[in-house]
Amino acid sequence: MNINIALLPGDGIGPEVIAQAVKCLKAVEETFGHQFTFTTELIGGAAILETKKALPENTIKLCLDSDAVLFGAIGLPEYDNNPDAKIRPENGLFELRKALGVFTNIRPVAVFPTLLKKSPLKEAVLKGTDFVIYRELTGGIYGGAHTLSGDGTTATDIASYTESQISRITHLAFKAAKKRSKKITLIDKSNVLETSRLWRRVVKRISASYPEVELECIYLHNAIMQMILNPSRFDVILAPNLFGDIISDQASVIGGSIGLLPSASIGDGIAMFEPIHGSYPQAAGKDIANPIAAILSAAMLLQHFGLEEESRAVVSAVNKSLKKKIVTPDISSKSKHGTNDVGDFIANNIVDTDDSLTMNYENIGLGKSTII
Repeated sequence: MNINIALLPGDGIGPEVIAQAVKCLKAVEETFGHQFTFTTELIGGAAILETKKALPENTIKLCLDSDAVLFGAIGLPEYDNNPDAKIRPENGLFELRKALGVFTNIRPVAVFPTLLKKSPLKEAVLKGTDFVIYRELTGGIYGGAHTLSGDGTTATDIASYTESQISRITHLAFKAAKKRSKKITLIDKSNVLETSRLWRRVVKRISASYPEVELECIYLHNAIMQMILNPSRFDVILAPNLFGDIISDQASVIGGSIGLLPSASIGDGIAMFEPIHGSYPQAAGKDIANPIAAILSAAMLLQHFGLEEESRAVVSAVNKSLKKKIVTPDISSKSKHGTNDVGDFIANNIVDTDDSLTMNYENIGLGKSTII
């Protein structure tokens, strides 16, 4: 198969972890006889420094002309610490999502058996955790207007949703739940927010078309608490933009490291794959960043194109690196392995045979797996 992949390494550790994901895709290319074409462009802070735009026209064109996008990370401290900055790196990501037409971010959250002891949660609480978060990407407070009064004393952020925005992601989430444990949890704040009340009405109406799937609706604060007390109670989580961002960042901690979680952003056209971690600029250039989330994002990319065996081979190699403790310091403080070592090991262990390790690889892109 020929696949044209747009690479957007971005800021901080983004270029380092994307380089490891590319190593693994090249190993897949060689092992399985595919042809992947990689083209790199700027986004975020790196783009602002060079072009004064967070998302240059060349980057948009490349992405729209490609089959998929592999994205690294975005953000720099000089913008984080400057509330008066007119352009922010994050604007590039918001604009890119709009340009690609992606409206759903899919974040699988499960646990590597070898990392149970790394979690801040007790093993008995964590066992059996395997859920997937469906986060809406286009609406809510992130997608609305943001204004500041002329005197700088009043700020306004508009949160709005349409029925069609809610409906399209809800159908995707219910279809995923049908293939999993047949349960959906909608996270909202319908006790105080009109947008959340609309979410409940639309989701409940759609649920009638999926009678085999159980629907529960809970408030955000309860969901945050349940994520710590009993994470295995969740199967498919459906959430508006802001709430999905909050709950998935919390979920990233329970598996032992935020450097392990991949994601896919999908819509009606070109899909984008990215680790959920930030740019972690303090680690940039130090060869300590965990590349596994980026590598697993590449595995989700492969699965998106129906390359199931190839995706399994990447996941198997990741699992092997964890079992053999070829990991970065966030996983083991005693490890002497860096970003490049881990990437090399995983790439070198991508093979054209089923690994003997016992894993459930069904639908990694929807989170039905025994990996994060």
